[in-house]
Amino acid sequence: MLLAAGGGRRLGGRPKALLDHRGRPLVEHAARVLRDGGCDPVHLVLGAAADAVRARADLSAYGVSENPDWQQGMGSSLRVGLAALAGSGAGAVVVSLVDQPGIGATAVARLIAAYAAGADLAAASYDGRRGHPVLFGADRWADIAASAEGDRGARAYLQRHAAALTLVECSDIAAPYDIDTPEDLHRLEQASRGHEGGDGE
Repeated sequence: MLLAAGGGRRLGGRPKALLDHRGRPLVEHAARVLRDGGCDPVHLVLGAAADAVRARADLSAYGVSENPDWQQGMGSSLRVGLAALAGSGAGAVVVSLVDQPGIGATAVARLIAAYAAGADLAAASYDGRRGHPVLFGADRWADIAASAEGDRGARAYLQRHAAALTLVECSDIAAPYDIDTPEDLHRLEQASRGHEGGDGE
């Protein structure tokens, strides 16, 4: 699941999904990372400028939901995405964020491998610190949705269940920076040139 609903408030109101990355909207790159990492199906949650995102980005290979309450924060988008996947038969979901182009398919694949090895709650870590993407077994979705609010997303749930969380070290293959401010845009340009983000795709 790709959370791509933010309005880019600190970017002057430029929706992150529409930021340019290698000549295409960033949302396309982020969705492809999940697919190439082994996620099938891939589901996107849009929000800010959703019509423009649908018009400019090729999302034909993915499921798409729209969060009308995207201004309430990441938690509301997580709830929309989990609701869309309920009943899909998926055993787990990998959740990633559209504004982290330094995280590529190899990190996603490592999380899926952790799930295959028995972990139903896992997160990529960077030098031992929890980050994204995260993986939630389906049995946990209802509780996660119930606790997801504001911009904290699943953070409260992860903190409460820290003892059950498998950390999957990814600092050797990925860089977990966010594109949040105009000053961060140079990192998007560097990622486009392949200077950051490990495997890039």
